[in-house]
Amino acid sequence: MTHLNQNITAQFFLTANQPCPYLPGRQERKLFTTLRGADARRMNDTLSLRGFRRSQSVAYRPACSECGACLSVRIPVASFEPSRSQRRVLKANRAVERRTCAPWATEEQYELFRAYLGSRHADGGMAEMDICEFAAMIEETTVRTRVIEYHDADAGGLIAACLTDVMADGLSMVYSFFRPDLASRSLGVHMILDHVAIARQAGLPYLYLGYWVPGSRKMDYKAKFTPFEYFRGGAWRLTNAPDRLPVEELQKPDPTPVSPD
Repeated sequence: MTHLNQNITAQFFLTANQPCPYLPGRQERKLFTTLRGADARRMNDTLSLRGFRRSQSVAYRPACSECGACLSVRIPVASFEPSRSQRRVLKANRAVERRTCAPWATEEQYELFRAYLGSRHADGGMAEMDICEFAAMIEETTVRTRVIEYHDADAGGLIAACLTDVMADGLSMVYSFFRPDLASRSLGVHMILDHVAIARQAGLPYLYLGYWVPGSRKMDYKAKFTPFEYFRGGAWRLTNAPDRLPVEELQKPDPTPVSPD
């Protein structure tokens, strides 16, 4: 057992090692606990402050014995200003309509999800998800969750979507996907920028983006949303210039990881 702040007690487990999907030649393992009962939402909020992420009814974070490169990141929305290229993305998608939906999976969402995976992550761990598994990803939640849909009538309706958690101190983008044939419109970037706007309108201080992995090209895009904070050494650290951070040092094991001791 491990005791975290806000008087939350949880039992943690470690997964077995498996190949890292981000850094070749490295092994990945995760520390995880189940989110359940009346305290699930409060536990998720607290664990997110400690660098955890949610997947269905599980909260997890990397706990690799020889690497600490997966860094939870969040944008302080009050100080964020889009770059020139990001403003162009907003302009290119100004006709897009946002719809906030209950966490209920639809066939239209699943078709979009399959198209996205087939184009971007055909060899990934989610590539074989059927519609029932997709519905479980959307609907099996013990916390406050929404599906944020993005529609464009001229492009044929639903063009992007994001499963989003609403937490005490911010929004967390759990998983997002979009039409791959509209890659030139940078819909992934647009969704992040729009979530910054949603958080501001709701008076929430942060937008959680998941894990940034210095040295992984797959995760480079997250470093373009500055300033952002990353969790390492038991604290959130602000950076305006992630490209100047010492990658080799960040890839070493975290000196103060959360553990079940």
